[in-house]
This record gives sequence, C-alpha cells and structure tokens, in this order.
Amino acid sequence: MVTIEQLYAIYLKHPSVQTDTRKLQAGDLFFALKGENFNGNLFAEAAIKNGASYAIVDEKEYAHSPQCILVDNVLDTLQQLALYHRETFNIPFIAITGSNGKTTTKELMYAVLSSTFKTYATQGNLNNHIGIPLTLLSIKRDAEMAIIEMGANHQKEIASYCQYVKPTHALINNCGKAHLEGFGGIEGVRKGKGELYDYIRQHGGVIFKNADLDYLNEMASGITNQITYGKLNADYTYSSRMEHSFLQVSLTAPRMECTIHTHLVGEYNAANVMAAVAVGHTFKIPVDVIRRAIEAYMPDNSRSQLIQRGNNTIIMDAYNANPSSMYAAIKNFEQLDDPNKVVMLGGMMELGPESIQEHRRLVDLLMESNWHHVILVGGDFQHIDHPYLYFKDALAAKEWFDAQHFNHATILIKGSRAFTMEKIIQ
Repeated sequence: MVTIEQLYAIYLKHPSVQTDTRKLQAGDLFFALKGENFNGNLFAEAAIKNGASYAIVDEKEYAHSPQCILVDNVLDTLQQLALYHRETFNIPFIAITGSNGKTTTKELMYAVLSSTFKTYATQGNLNNHIGIPLTLLSIKRDAEMAIIEMGANHQKEIASYCQYVKPTHALINNCGKAHLEGFGGIEGVRKGKGELYDYIRQHGGVIFKNADLDYLNEMASGITNQITYGKLNADYTYSSRMEHSFLQVSLTAPRMECTIHTHLVGEYNAANVMAAVAVGHTFKIPVDVIRRAIEAYMPDNSRSQLIQRGNNTIIMDAYNANPSSMYAAIKNFEQLDDPNKVVMLGGMMELGPESIQEHRRLVDLLMESNWHHVILVGGDFQHIDHPYLYFKDALAAKEWFDAQHFNHATILIKGSRAFTMEKIIQ
C-alpha cells in the first residue's frame, strides 16, 4: 500500500487534483471518491484513458492498471495528502466560518490581501470535507497567504477541518439561525462554529472578532490574541449607511479615517467589510490600498448583487437563506426609500422542527410594512396562512413575474439555494 509520503512525491510531479472526470485535464491526479449515489472507482479506467496521470482508488478490482494507486479509503487519503501539503507551509492560514456572509467576507478579504500578497483562497463553494482538501492542494509554493472557508451543518465538522487546515488565524463572522436541524438549535450553532475558536485557543492563534456581537465575546473567552472590529470599543471602529442602494463604510479608528464606497447591497455587509479591513491592516496593508481593493470588489453569483434590468433595480441575494439572513435582508429592504418595492422570497431549508415557525415569523415581519407585491415560493410557506401570492417553484414565479412588466420597481429576490430563485430573472 502506498504511503502518504510516496503519494506526495507523485503529487509534486502532478500537482493538479480532480474528483470529477468531467473536469479532468491531462496530467491530473484523479481521486475516485464514493458517496451514497456514486462510486468514483467505476470511472478510474476512463480517467486514465482521458489523460489522468494516476487514479487513486480504494476497491481492488479497479486497481489493475499500473496507473491506479490502491489505498484504504480515498477520502481519508485526500485529506491526509492535504494535511501533508499544508505542513510544508509557514505562512498565515486564515480560516473563516459563520452562518451568514462568510463567502462575501472571504471574497473581500481576498481582494484586500491579494493587493499586496500572493494569496490563495477557497474557490466557489468548495468549503466542505471534499472542497477544503482540494483547496489546500491547489495552493502553490509561491503562496504568502491562504484563506480557507469552512461550511458546516453539524457539530464536530469544523473541528475535523481544523485538523488538516491547521489555521493560524480565524474569523467567525456570526452565528445565526442556519442549519438548525443539523446543529440542534442556535446554541448548537454556536458550539459548532465555536470549534474554530477552540482550535485557536488550544494552539495559540489569532482571531478577528466582531466585538458588537456579545455571544462572540463570550465564545472567545480565554483566547489571548484577539483583533476586534465594531462600531464602538474595538481596535477598528466604523459607522455605515446606504447611499443610492450601495453600502458606505466610514472608518473612524485613529489614523484610519476614510470612507469606503462599496458595490455591496445591504447594511448588514458592513461587518463583512470591517473584517477585511481588520485583516488587511493587521498584515500592514496601508488603509488607502485596503479602501481601493474593497471599492473595486464587484459582488456576483447572486450574493448581495445589484442588477439593473431596464428601469427596474433587482437586489439578487439568492445564493442562500436562513432566518437570520432573511430578517436582515427584509429589514434592509424596508429602509429603502422607494414606493414600488417587490419582495420575492424562496423557502428556507434545514430548519428541522422550527421550520414552520421560522417561516411564520418571516410572514409576520413582512406584514409590518407595505409592499407593492410579496411573492412566496416553495418550502414551508405553503403550510402557513398568509395574504400573499404563493408559487410552488421559481419557474412558476417567473411566469408571473414576466407577465407583470414592472416599471421603476425595486425587487428583492432571496431564498435557499434549493429553490434557485435566480431563475426568476433568467
């Protein structure tokens, strides 16, 4: 059986790793992962024929070719290889987790750090037990900074990622009502996300902390090295406001006074901006360089994205949703000075027994304001009484939307990924 050291020697000659034969490039290492509904071992031979240098398999009957490397467990091997690679670096590894906004925070942080350092960061949504090892193995020898996003929907998950990421710095941007079913309620969310703090506490690392969130202050107890940001009583202080639909963040800390004019929608993104400011300045990036980097960042992929369609303005925030992010988006939308506001919300997933209650709370919140239209799509919105239009899926909502021919409307579109709310405007 091949050792990790032997496999790493092969990886150094072929440093591109793939788990999907459809994305395979010549010379890649193919890791034949297995899941409930697929078995990558079945594709090992095809991967080699399509140019893979080697295929790593864990079923002996698929290891006939000399280019097939047999291991006990392909996933475990992938993670161990990622750890081996990680341990060859002596650079900051910044881990990010949280319930809302962690990908936006990661992108802002990457924009700031990459202005000055050779920085590698999680691509797309590669933030799970497969994506994180792939991210680590994509980091090249020229790296000066690494940013690793960690998603989780149950306890002990973040702790397991820390074993091969070995973060030197960490950021939990918030703990909201996300994945309540897997975490077992909001306290379970805090315990699960707090596993990142636990690792830092045990290994003497540094955290970047939103000092405005009391529960993070409690969770961070005992961590010596804390760099804080917040509206008051923090290392990096700020105020924020919306102007012409976009967020402006004014830095108020001594010798950092300036205003950052972002392309982000929603004042709830101010803390995400400040996380990037704190990280950048900690690594001695000048404040004006930080400002320019954040101002140049253009959100995409349905995250806090402003889209103009004719004379209509669409706030597309449909990459994901949970009660906390939904509440923030609705309250932010409520504050916009526009008489012709349309709310289109998809259902929320992974809330367990609290799902109907949380959908009910959103309807109650919507009923506190006057909207031109409210459209609810899918999920447990179908199981509660409300006065709004309801459609079973985004395509049905799209038919209604296309027939309205809105004029000078401002439209909020948000929902869990499962409901693909972006289809409404495609």
